[in-house]
Amino acid sequence: MNAIISLCHFCEVHGPQVLFCTQPLHPLERSTSTDSDDTTTAGRKGRSSSITNEPTTPTSAKNDFCGGCSSVRTGFISRDDDAQVNYISSKQPSDREVYSMSRQACLRSLTGEVCPGKDGPIFFGNDQQGHVLSYTFHINDSQARGFSKRYSILVVMMDKIYLLNSWPFLVPHLKTVIEHITKKANVVYEREKAKHPQQPPQASRWSKPARSLKDLTDDRNIFKILHLSFVWILKACGNRITETLLEGPPIEDSIIDMEKQEETEEGFCMIYTKKVNIEETKEKSDEGATNNPEAEEKKGEEEESGPVISNIRHLMKIIGEDKFHVLAHHVVIGNQVIIQSSLKSIVTSLLSVLQSLLPKGCCHVIPYSHEYEESWKCNFLGLAPEVELPLHIKSDETFVLVEISLASQDPADPQAGSAVEAAPEAGGGAEILQRLVFQMASPRVLPEKAPSALYKMELALQNEDLTDTVVEHYLICLKEEWMNKVKVRFKFTKAGGGRSSEDTKKLMQVIGAKEEDTPLLKFWMQGLSLQYRNHILTTSKSSR
Repeated sequence: MNAIISLCHFCEVHGPQVLFCTQPLHPLERSTSTDSDDTTTAGRKGRSSSITNEPTTPTSAKNDFCGGCSSVRTGFISRDDDAQVNYISSKQPSDREVYSMSRQACLRSLTGEVCPGKDGPIFFGNDQQGHVLSYTFHINDSQARGFSKRYSILVVMMDKIYLLNSWPFLVPHLKTVIEHITKKANVVYEREKAKHPQQPPQASRWSKPARSLKDLTDDRNIFKILHLSFVWILKACGNRITETLLEGPPIEDSIIDMEKQEETEEGFCMIYTKKVNIEETKEKSDEGATNNPEAEEKKGEEEESGPVISNIRHLMKIIGEDKFHVLAHHVVIGNQVIIQSSLKSIVTSLLSVLQSLLPKGCCHVIPYSHEYEESWKCNFLGLAPEVELPLHIKSDETFVLVEISLASQDPADPQAGSAVEAAPEAGGGAEILQRLVFQMASPRVLPEKAPSALYKMELALQNEDLTDTVVEHYLICLKEEWMNKVKVRFKFTKAGGGRSSEDTKKLMQVIGAKEEDTPLLKFWMQGLSLQYRNHILTTSKSSR
């Protein structure tokens, strides 16, 4: 984290002063060090040493400082060998420009900027003098005016966005450091108060020299503790947020993923999930309870293990290119795909690989159910073998049913040789995969011509020169290409009012789509992100 952390205080004689600061420096910028010893700092092993701290600015002459404005005669260095960064703590920065930024931040923190409630964090700054997170607090002092002294811890950096995004991390940890200091000072204050009960202040009292932080906390290692604390904060905060270089705008699938997440105040990521009826869940668990723990454990192991279909190319090899074409055609135009079998691992893995043919916003999946779910709830549905489809569903024309069973190993069985050879990469479940029998049925007659995108997908899957990883990335690019066409069509229909069939035909020619692509384009509109939909609808309303 490219920032500097400073401890400041308000002196009755010299005004606001920087007492102690810690900043990261690269090896080429480090100061001369002596008397090193091995220590561990900020979670990484490195070497820490002390450095001489000679004043470098006219305002920092030794004679100008009282006891309260003094901090350390020598500084501290912690080296992070892995990151090639040195963390240097001293009374003030050696660089004049950095010193000027810290000095201005100190003045504003302790005089100009006021925090509601006097103590607490505030933010201020500009692009010229840097942006500042200031946490002000008071330390009890039995010899000070008002029996307290005002301090602040500052985090100064040039990157405003980075600093504001780090606020939830920095504020609690700065508060921890402050609580450690004030707790030590309170012990000293209560001890002095009990030994010498306070009398009404007199003018002669204020001639006493101000006391340093070491005296107020009765801890000669207080600045070493601050060094370790500041180093950890700088390093941990720097590791917390990383920058990612995007080669282009985020794809629709990425936006859909972001829309399904919500960050809580505590910094956790909340994923939208289906609400569970606790009472209903309890009843079902009671009904399915058994007195045989071994049987339950065995059943659970069987459900978790089993043969799986590894990817979309693997599926094509298992069921054959003809059946795959029919099944994929149903998938890309939005017909409900129902997979029914007692082999749960096959059902769930098949539904998982089929999703690679669609944008994420178009995938609504119920992996395995013991009752039929309507198509408006899901377009991918896994069913147990005992489930019967309702009569009104059988008369519908928007689904395809795939029944998966195991072919008999008896040569006399007519289905014994009907299983398709499985891919060799199937592993230990290859024998079961070789015996799988797929029976497909649908009341809907598919169009003679499939969408152009599906033909391109199949060509990539059939090309043995392409690895599975290349095919996976090709499908992602192809889906994004067609989602761009979907965006144009969505904007054309929603933002332009009534459109004639001739206008629509011309648009299809412009975007490079054919008539057989219309069902795909209409269905894939469901995969558009809410952000894009709202933007188009809002824009269209304002332009009318």
